[in-house]
Amino acid sequence: MTLSLNQWTTRCWSVAEAVDGCVRHGLEAIGLWRQNVADQGLAESVKLVRDAGLRVSSLCRGGFLTTSGEAFAEALDDNRRAIDEAAELEAACLVMVVGGLPGVRPGEPLAAGASRDLAGARERVAEALSELAPYAGERGVKLALEPLHPIYCPDRAVLSTLGQALDLSLAYPEEQVGVVVDTFHVWWDPRVFEDIARAGRRIASYQVCDYLHPLPEDVLLGRGMMGDGVIDFKPITQAVLAAGYSGDVEVEIFNADVWAADPDEVMATMKARYDEVVLP
Repeated sequence: MTLSLNQWTTRCWSVAEAVDGCVRHGLEAIGLWRQNVADQGLAESVKLVRDAGLRVSSLCRGGFLTTSGEAFAEALDDNRRAIDEAAELEAACLVMVVGGLPGVRPGEPLAAGASRDLAGARERVAEALSELAPYAGERGVKLALEPLHPIYCPDRAVLSTLGQALDLSLAYPEEQVGVVVDTFHVWWDPRVFEDIARAGRRIASYQVCDYLHPLPEDVLLGRGMMGDGVIDFKPITQAVLAAGYSGDVEVEIFNADVWAADPDEVMATMKARYDEVVLP
């Protein structure tokens, strides 16, 4: 495994700046976000990555598939575009954050009429996957289902455990659908080591950051630099390795203090903590 910068960790950097930062700090891979790629331009982003000799460890993100009617059709179209972008970038996977309850918006108060049909939302994800997985397979793209910590179930992801994501993936060839192991989201799960072993080569991405305690008021920003929170990384990393994963390890941090810091200092700390805290 080798270290990769997920672009959101150094959020102020454009694709060009992040690619340059990876080269400057000796990284071999980068995880990109669709909005940053759009700002840079897809063709230019492809050229920057290839000229730098980097791999794209993931493209974030597809998903948000729990709506219905016209909104569901629009979501499928957007995900097909995301698959096409991932193919152009030769990304190892397209990360799929599947979406929360219909009508519940991330970070906003619960609106009147918001859905409470959790089972129906999960069925909608399965329905969408039956449409998108073959499309992704035709383009050589692996969809990577990312379970999110249960605190995000209402508004971001109705898949809350690695086991749920894995079970959903098993209907498809492993080259079409896999799973993301993100330490922030799975560290608490008493079945995580069993499900990592069960996932095997379906592990499409391994992402690391720490779980801060206490969480900030905006829980989305509760992801910390490895070693600053409560996660014991080494056993998780060892389990991922034992399952057969040999891809890149992305550091993906959502944290206001990290975003406000000098990105080069963040990169230096990230590399040191990876060696000290993450590797077994």
